[in-house]
Amino acid sequence: MEDTAAHKDSNLLLGNVTSRIPAVDPRLFNLTPEEAAFFKTQIGIDDDIELKKHILEVQSKAYKIAPYPCIRGLAFLRLNLSSHPVYERILKLGRERPDAVLLDIGCCFGVDSRKVAVDGFPVENIISSDISNELLNVGHELFRTTPSSYGGHLLPGDVFDPAFLLITEPSEDVSSAPVIDLSSLKHLNLLHGRISAINATRLFHCFTEDKQLHLARALAGLLSAQPGSVICGSQVGAREMGNVTSCFLGTEYKLFAHSPKTWSSLWDGKVFQKGSVGVKVETELVELTDYEEPILKMMWSVTRL
Repeated sequence: MEDTAAHKDSNLLLGNVTSRIPAVDPRLFNLTPEEAAFFKTQIGIDDDIELKKHILEVQSKAYKIAPYPCIRGLAFLRLNLSSHPVYERILKLGRERPDAVLLDIGCCFGVDSRKVAVDGFPVENIISSDISNELLNVGHELFRTTPSSYGGHLLPGDVFDPAFLLITEPSEDVSSAPVIDLSSLKHLNLLHGRISAINATRLFHCFTEDKQLHLARALAGLLSAQPGSVICGSQVGAREMGNVTSCFLGTEYKLFAHSPKTWSSLWDGKVFQKGSVGVKVETELVELTDYEEPILKMMWSVTRL
């Protein structure tokens, strides 16, 4: 399959998967009661059968754009951010910090963005960004919205392109910055030192070690220096830093994965000045659809002190 949304710097050997792309499988569809309630309310479909049909139609379209395991396995239905330990703190930032901005980076359809808006973070201050504008638009199809009916901001762009996101040193200015019209944004470089919360779920493990460090430094430059500002996410981890071989539908591919120790030291010392952030990393073994062995999941947060 050509012309997919795979990033040229991706750590995923997508070619190995796309050479024998498995068809989508409706038997993999599954929603928890919380997820079902959320999607029914936000999409406007109350019937279980009709909801499943709609979601699978959207999945099929998206899979042609980006045939990733997470799309085939319907991982985009998971409410990742709302289950994160820092979620309530993010909501509090939205309630109490004037003009707090949330960036959902590598957001795919922007499901986390929709959920955090429902739970109270001001939707007009939420930016959903992905390299693929097609996937962002599929998000509108999923939620049956349009650019005029949805109050958040969809921003396509390549996080490794300096014209979209340039690496800068983390901000030390804790003063309030002038408000920026987010609706007119064409890149993220106007937001250095201005973002209160960044969600980077299922993103870093898509890239090599060098690219992961690059991305961490780029996101750090966006984060506000005000205490409590936070970057969070979850990804594939390892007991010892290095390449992790996973088997997806009989095809092996490699991911570069940090250990909890190396991930913490990367943020506290390499990306931010040591002692200026608090880093928390939790791990668990999880069973994922179509993977032959459990995956070590790292759930983490980096908070300005």
